Amino acid sequence: MKEFTLQTELWLPRPRDEIFPFFAEAGNLEALTPPWLRFEVLTPAPIEMRPGTLIDYRIRVHGIPIRWRTEIAKWQPPHRFVDVQLRGPYTLWQHTHTFEERDGGTLCLDQVRYRPRGGALMNWLFVRRDVERIFRYRQQRMKEMFRSVANHTGTAAAATPRVSK
Repeated sequence: MKEFTLQTELWLPRPRDEIFPFFAEAGNLEALTPPWLRFEVLTPAPIEMRPGTLIDYRIRVHGIPIRWRTEIAKWQPPHRFVDVQLRGPYTLWQHTHTFEERDGGTLCLDQVRYRPRGGALMNWLFVRRDVERIFRYRQQRMKEMFRSVANHTGTAAAATPRVSK
């Protein structure tokens, strides 16, 4: 079955030691997920992030309720972590989050390898657009949440999410 990759990058005008701890708190994912998914973390807090941590969620995809379980496969603070879907809407979902200090701020890189149920046709019809829309929302929320306290005039531009085959 065909595998797809989504890659995004976003520079934020805040230090990595401020950005990474936000992502170390699993409950904060709710703030980055579009409301139309009705995303909810089911695993009780506090969730200790480390390799092997399991996190359960509930989402709605096109109105269909889905339970999702991920495992933290790699945990390398404050540089990166990888979560992998164990149960959910994909036959493969591997999300690598990378945080690099750059130009007085943090470059946030996301790489998602995924295979949708229904293969390439389902990806072309629905999934690719949904995933890109979710990551555009996520980047917009991150820009809003991590604005510089000072009136920052540099670029905090986000690359448009790109899916490749």
